[in-house]
Amino acid sequence: MTPSLSLGVPPLILALVLGAALLHATWNALLRSGADRLWSISLMCLVSALVALPFAFILPAPAMASWPYAVGSSVLQIGYCLFLVRAYRHGQLSQVYPIARGTAPLLVAVGAVAVAHEELSGRSWAGLAMVSSGIIGLGLARDRPDLKSMAAAVVCGAFIAGYMVTDGIGVRLAGRPTSYVVWMTIVQGTPMPLVYLAIRRRWPAIRNDRETWKAVGGGVISMVGYGVVVWALSFTAMAKVSGLRETSILFAAIIGALFLKEPFTARRAGCAVLISAGAMLLAS
Repeated sequence: MTPSLSLGVPPLILALVLGAALLHATWNALLRSGADRLWSISLMCLVSALVALPFAFILPAPAMASWPYAVGSSVLQIGYCLFLVRAYRHGQLSQVYPIARGTAPLLVAVGAVAVAHEELSGRSWAGLAMVSSGIIGLGLARDRPDLKSMAAAVVCGAFIAGYMVTDGIGVRLAGRPTSYVVWMTIVQGTPMPLVYLAIRRRWPAIRNDRETWKAVGGGVISMVGYGVVVWALSFTAMAKVSGLRETSILFAAIIGALFLKEPFTARRAGCAVLISAGAMLLAS
C-alpha cells in the first residue's frame, strides 16, 4: 500500500535530509581523495552491503511489488558509480560535484515538460535558470574541468535522476521503507567487486591501511546518508527531497576547500550557491 505523502516537509525530515546531504558530500570527498577511486568505490559499496546484511535477517522483507524497483535502482547506481569515478579522474570535487548533483533536478524538470507535458511554475523556471547558469559558470571558468570530466558528471546527473525516481516508487510500494533500504543496498553493493573484477581482471585487495579505512568509513556514511533519503521519499514528494538533498553542493564546496585544498574562488562559490538554490526552487 502506498503511504499518503506530505506536500510540505516536516521538520524532522528536513533535518534528516540536510544531514544526509552533508554525509553524501563527505563520502564523495573521501572518494575524490582516494588514490584508486574504482577500488575505493567498489569497497565502499561492498561495505555498505555488509553493514545492511544483518538487518535483512531481522526486518520483514519488502513487498514483492517493490523488488523490480530495488533491482533497477541498483543497476542505475552501479552506472552512477562508474561515471563518478571517471568524472573524478581529472575533475576536482568542487567542480564535478555541483555539475553532477545540479544536473539531476535539471533533467527531471526538463523531462517533466518534454515527456509528461507538465507545466512549470514561475519558481520552477527561476530554479531551472539558476541551475543552468551555475553549471554554465563552472563550465566556462578558467579552471574548468576537462570536457570528458564534465560529460561524465552530466551522465552522473542522469543516473541520479533515474535512481531517485526509481527508489521513490519502490519504497512506496515496499510497505516497509527500512526493509526496502536494506535490500536495495545489498543488491547494489554486492555486485561491485564483480564489476571491479571485470574491469581490472583481479579482485579488489583489502589491506590494513589508511585508504582501506577511508573506504570503509565512506561505505558506512554512504549507506546511512542515502538510506535516510530513501526513507524520506516514502513520506515526502520526490522533488522536494531531491532539492533539499542538493544542498550537499554547498557542503562539497566547503569540504573541497578545507580538506582537499581545492581553490575556493568567488566563481566556484557563486556557482555552487546558484545551483543549490536553484535545485531547491525546482523542488518547491
